[in-house]
Amino acid sequence: MSALFAPAELRGLRLPNRVVLSPMCQYAATDGVMNDWHLVHYGKFALGGAGLVLTEMTDVAPEGRITPACAGLYGDAAQAAAARIVGFCKAWGTARVGVQLAHAGRKGSTHPPARGGRPLAAGEGAWTTIAPSAVPYDDGWPAPAEATASDIARIRDDFVAAARRAEAAGFDLIELHGGHGYLLHQFLSPLTNRRSDAWGGTPARRMRFVIEVYEAVRAVWPADRPIGIRLSATDWVEGGWTPEETVALARTLKDLGIDYVDVSSGGLHPAQKIPLAPGYQAPFAAKVRAGAGVTTMTVGLIADPRHAERLVADGQTDFIKLGRGHLYDPHWAWHAAEALGVEIAYPPKLGAAQPKLRPMLFPARG
Repeated sequence: MSALFAPAELRGLRLPNRVVLSPMCQYAATDGVMNDWHLVHYGKFALGGAGLVLTEMTDVAPEGRITPACAGLYGDAAQAAAARIVGFCKAWGTARVGVQLAHAGRKGSTHPPARGGRPLAAGEGAWTTIAPSAVPYDDGWPAPAEATASDIARIRDDFVAAARRAEAAGFDLIELHGGHGYLLHQFLSPLTNRRSDAWGGTPARRMRFVIEVYEAVRAVWPADRPIGIRLSATDWVEGGWTPEETVALARTLKDLGIDYVDVSSGGLHPAQKIPLAPGYQAPFAAKVRAGAGVTTMTVGLIADPRHAERLVADGQTDFIKLGRGHLYDPHWAWHAAEALGVEIAYPPKLGAAQPKLRPMLFPARG
């Protein structure tokens, strides 16, 4: 028996295994609308054996995008495009499909990373970003506008509207993006939240907006469909958001019914120093899982199937997310199952590729 390939349930959603495609920005949308690139991109992963495919950071408002080429879910055209992709994945693949809803906050209005990632100039379609406090992301970046109470209510409602569109598009699951330095994370960290009102100051008040967004989305999302959240467990900067605060927030969200916490780290501050290594974020996931009693996912340079298997079998996490590993091998789950001696379901159109049906190519199994 394999822990990684054991089925799992999140609320009313049954997943065939614990392999998850991690959201990865594609910077290929037009006015928030996904296209044929996204159809092929997500389609191949839905056919590749993962239990859950999560679409890229999908923004809840135009000003919530990182770049002009980011995906969104704030208009009829964006909803229709997402529905086309979800429909293909669920009709032909073996994966369930979720969407990561987000708002970039002060990290928005930039060029895509391939073009340097710097802020857009006035003549390049720049927009005014928004954040809990008027603190620029880095030297040479414009200061964001400090969110007013009405801004906070409007952004919360943008998440709700996007959740309704996600339901209409057929998504099975919502993941809120509360990490990597984007708006929800900006409210959490004292490095970016210098407010003294109901949304700033103490850890409980810095957590308030995240909790409000979750509760508002949960109220409109179907009761049998799960909601998770990605959190950065640490800013990797002195004086920033801490693993202990992450556990406290996860415990509160668990009590409110959240279905999982995807434990990542960093992304908030350019001074971060991250000790990269395979599975470097798994200890944070283990800490959150034990401290909050919540289902967790973890991500971060995990590529070896036996390593992924150990992380789940040892109870450090419940699910493994792979980003770059999936880019390198869209059939990572097929090959991981083979390495672990497990048979998994293949899409009917690709059934002839199963090792047991190709004994000349796979003599050990034949």
